[in-house]
Amino acid sequence: MAFARIPLNYAWRNLLTRRLTTALTAGGMALVVFVFATVLMLEAGLTQTLTATGLDANVVAIRKGSQTEVQSGLSRAEAAIVESDPAVALDRHGRRLVSKECVVLISLAKKASGRPSNVVVRGAGEQGLALRPQVRLVEGRPFRPGSSEIVVGRAIADGFDGVALGSTLRFARRDWTVVGIFDAGRSGFDSEVWGDAEQMIQAFRRINFSALVFRLAEPDAFEALRARLEADPRLTAEYKRETRFYADQSQVMATFISILGSVLSAIFSVGAVIGAMITMYAAVANRIGEIGALRALGFRRASIMAAFLAEALLLSLLGGLAGLALASCMQFFAISTMNWQTFSELAFRFTLTPAIALQSLLFALGMGLVGGFLPALRAARLPIVDALRPDRAAADTRCPCRSGFSRESAIASRMPIRG
Repeated sequence: MAFARIPLNYAWRNLLTRRLTTALTAGGMALVVFVFATVLMLEAGLTQTLTATGLDANVVAIRKGSQTEVQSGLSRAEAAIVESDPAVALDRHGRRLVSKECVVLISLAKKASGRPSNVVVRGAGEQGLALRPQVRLVEGRPFRPGSSEIVVGRAIADGFDGVALGSTLRFARRDWTVVGIFDAGRSGFDSEVWGDAEQMIQAFRRINFSALVFRLAEPDAFEALRARLEADPRLTAEYKRETRFYADQSQVMATFISILGSVLSAIFSVGAVIGAMITMYAAVANRIGEIGALRALGFRRASIMAAFLAEALLLSLLGGLAGLALASCMQFFAISTMNWQTFSELAFRFTLTPAIALQSLLFALGMGLVGGFLPALRAARLPIVDALRPDRAAADTRCPCRSGFSRESAIASRMPIRG
């Protein structure tokens, strides 16, 4: 019973006794957990944004060896062959759900800094919107096929100068009128400009399409479709599900964020562990007489060690919860950065998931365990006789016993020592 009671009541009361030290140490750990959780949220937000860009039933065809749509090129003849495949779905009017697209980069000035940044311009076919149900117009109207009209994503309208409903953008030696603003549900399409594919090809003096996007009539038929098309000697494209295609777009940047975050978290965690260790060593030094009294009352070494470890873990848990609460506030902010795979601007939000919350708390508890182990071991190994020496006990005048044990009464009782 004593072993079960000490780690909870005794440890918690001692943390409350040293409020300032507890707050400072927990605050240091909270900052480390904040950095750790924020990096994970950044990576999760990037991955979720690009993964949400695609649908599993859609297939993207680009030229073999191309990493992005901007680098790709598909001839009209090749696009016609793929479009005529029986695995391509039809809409309710009997038209094939295919969008032949032209994807290029232009430069626009950002509102915050005035500096130019690359933006994706997507020339889409008539079925472009039908293939992306997550894209919905929130202002204005769709662009008219065959015209110099464009619609822009919410992130583009909010983040760049001169991109408002009714404004005119000039690129590819032509003026383009913004007739609509769309919301793509925090996906990558929010950072794009859309217009008519044929007009884009003419304006940018292209011959080929950049990519072909189509809907599968049967989602499970993808592997058979890919094998059949890749075996056709007339075709030079490779085929991926749209979800897989956009997930690959985030791989380079997500890996960089993960590595950078791991390095920063490791560096900061060393300081937090050292701070926790110093705090726990000071706690042991200030309570040597108290530890001797506990031993004299019959508590064993394992119980003493568990009590101090519980104290360190409670301290780290407080810091972890505080850091996680601080990191959760980052979900209200959106950031915009360059996607290194496509070299275009991409806006996304920090995303907190249950897995990230669990990892952050385990990371905090790990710091507490590492920082508290050696001080707890020292407390458990203190000889009873040395701990109860008057000169050692007198040095412990700044730590009153508030956990229910009286040091003076324990010494006076001359109870037999066990263990």
